Parts: sequence; structure tokens; C-alpha cells
Amino acid sequence: MIICQTPFRISFFGGGTDWPEFFLEHGGAVLGTAIDKFIFHSATSLRSALFDYAIRLAYRKVECVKNVDDIQHRPFREILRHFNIVRDIEINLAADLPSFSGVGSSSSFVVGLINTLVAFQGRFISRNDLACTAIRLERELLGEAVGCQDQVFAAFGGLNVVEFHRLDHIVVSRVVMSSSRLDELNASLLMFFTGMVRSAEDVERDKISRIRQTMPHLHRMRELVERGHALLTGNESLSRFGEMLDEAWQHKRALSPRVSTGSIDRLYDMARAHGALGGKLLGAGGGGFMLLFVPPERQERLRQALADYPEVPFEINAPGSHIISS
Repeated sequence: MIICQTPFRISFFGGGTDWPEFFLEHGGAVLGTAIDKFIFHSATSLRSALFDYAIRLAYRKVECVKNVDDIQHRPFREILRHFNIVRDIEINLAADLPSFSGVGSSSSFVVGLINTLVAFQGRFISRNDLACTAIRLERELLGEAVGCQDQVFAAFGGLNVVEFHRLDHIVVSRVVMSSSRLDELNASLLMFFTGMVRSAEDVERDKISRIRQTMPHLHRMRELVERGHALLTGNESLSRFGEMLDEAWQHKRALSPRVSTGSIDRLYDMARAHGALGGKLLGAGGGGFMLLFVPPERQERLRQALADYPEVPFEINAPGSHIISS
């Protein structure tokens, strides 16, 4: 049995500049991290001669089909077909966090599935090829309006600055920090579930359609990557990081009216009133998880204020997609 573990991610700065529609002309960059919340794929050979089906998939549903064309789950169907795996396989899926919640779950699914299928075929794929293959399949094979950061964090893991030059030229640079400063950053980050899920693709398509009008905001978001990296690797108080997250959130909200809602704005205002120095909605917007920067001495007060919103503890700097059993 092949078992693959692939992380989800949180993005701090630069989201939106990872769209090819932006970076092919202006260059893009993001600062973010993989987190210790994962999606798991397991694959094993199926002796279809013994069953009345040739492929079995288990996710939120269970599909048992005789032909790959009969698979309802489109990404499963198209990626299996891309790898010429059309029978005699069983794949099971499990995840620590729900889909459509802003932590890059769709891309983590694709990265993990690719890594699993390559291992199932007895081959190896580099992290760079894994990320680039996932980007290509999501954008070209599946026709999805996605950026390019989620696939990179899922494949590489870590706390990184990722620079986007071309679809086949992506540079990943680890953020080098002392262990004590990394621990301080980790201890200051909290994540709460808004209770709403949404289709990231719908929000992203709306943002992309407005890219000419929102170009100044995207350039400011790109600049925050450099400032954020300098802050993390320097000696300035990390409280400034929280203030920069607030600045990033205001720019992100300007990219589309679909990024935020009245209830999300009320949640954020409540968090700021009870100790958060800043934060942002993760992912495309419209729902999912809210990331907050809160000094440890203020966290209990904030948790009491946000008691109606589930908190998900997490650690940053998690490892990238890898095979944990074969």
C-alpha cells in the first residue's frame, strides 16, 4: 500500500501575485508556510478479476466503477487517465481539514494524488516537478482558475518565499530564522473557522477579471512579501508582522467584493477589538479560515470573545508531500 501525506498551507503575503495573469508581466512572490494539517492518499492494487468493478475510490463518497470514464469525481478521473491508470487500483482519501476552506486543499489533493500515483507506478518525482505538474494539470487539464502558490507549498513544505517568473521557473527560498523566533511566530498565530465554505474558483475568476483595476493593490501585496521576509529574518518586534497582516487584508479585500462578507468583517473587527494585531481570511475569500496574529498574553481574552468559532491549533513549517509507507 502506498500512503502519501501532503500538507495544507497558510499564505501571509503576496497572494494574487501568483496568478500567471500577473506574474508573467510583473513578477510575483508570496510568503507563506505549510502547516501540520494534512491530506492523506492511500493506493493499493485491486484484483479486478475478483470483483464486479475495476476501480474503487473512497472520499466523501465511495465510487466502484468498471471504467475510468465512469468516475464522477472529475479530478480523480482526469488525473488517473493522465497517468494511464485505468483499472486495478483502489484509492482512499482522508483529510484533517474540510475542503473549500482557504488552506489550499484542492491543490494539496492534486499534489498528493500525483505523488501517490507516481509511487504506485514505481517511479520518483522531484519536488519541483511535482509542483509544476500539479500547476499544469489544474490549469490546463482541469481548466481551473488557480494561482501557483498552493501547489508549491504542498510539494515543498516549509516556511518560504516563493518567486514566480514563468510557469516553469519558480524559485523557492527557505526563510531562515532562529528557533526561538520561529517559536514566537508560531505561538502568535491562531486560526478560527468562519463556518462558511465557498468555491475558491468562483472568487478567483472574479478577481482575475478585475486585475487591471486592482493592479496597485497587487503591487502593494507583492511589496509586503519583501517587508515580511526582512522582518522575520531581522530583529524588529514580531508585533509588526501582525500589523502587516492587517495591511495585507485591506489590500486583499479590495481585489473583489466577493472576498469578504458582513459576517466575516464583524468577526475580524471583533478579533481586533479583543487583542488581535491583525489577520486575514485565508485563501481566495468568501469563507473558510481566519488567520490572526495575537500576542500570547492576549489570546485567552480573544478566545473567549470568539467562542462561537471553532479554533484549529496548528504548527507552521511542516514538511512537504512525501510517501510515508510503500
